[in-house]
Amino acid sequence: MPTQTAESQSKLTPDDALAMLKEGNQRFLNGTQRKRELNQQVIQTAQGQYPFASIVGCIDSRVPLSLIFDQGIGSLFSAKVAGNIINDDILGSLEFACKLAGSKVVVVLGHTSCGAVKGACDQAELGNLTALLSKINPAVLNIKEPQNPELRNSKNSEFVDAVALENVKLTVQNIRTYSNVLRSMEEQGAIKIVGAMYDVKTGSVSFLD
Repeated sequence: MPTQTAESQSKLTPDDALAMLKEGNQRFLNGTQRKRELNQQVIQTAQGQYPFASIVGCIDSRVPLSLIFDQGIGSLFSAKVAGNIINDDILGSLEFACKLAGSKVVVVLGHTSCGAVKGACDQAELGNLTALLSKINPAVLNIKEPQNPELRNSKNSEFVDAVALENVKLTVQNIRTYSNVLRSMEEQGAIKIVGAMYDVKTGSVSFLD
């Protein structure tokens, strides 16, 4: 499988980039991953990188971004943080990835059974984690059902996954709200900003576009 180059990246549209991610996840599910000479890709990317997609994902070890999208070295920008939330540093990283390095799509990737989301559902407090989980609280509040407080916690997997999905949607909105650069690029058709959910039980990625 060839490594991304400036030429191949420049020919891609945002829709092309999304299709490549979807096709890669399908190969991952089917067990038909492409053969790559990774050592050769190290050499080929030593003088520059031309990723076609940028992904904001959770730090969860069960969600290895390059593997689940069947991509090699030099194809993806990866920003990983518990709960796939954004802050100024991640926004700046995404602006670099898209405006300066040519990435065609930004994907906010949440996942089922997310530990950070469970912590937010339980109103957990622990050092600096407390402030991070507060960024997920709006998603918790947006999910109105169940109303029974005894069911609005990490023991209710359906509630947890509903909050995780809502958190993805809010993060996509926040990217557009807090990054004039990325919002403008999307309005001009240069990039797409989309959400997606990964199922830790199946390995499948479902896109919200």
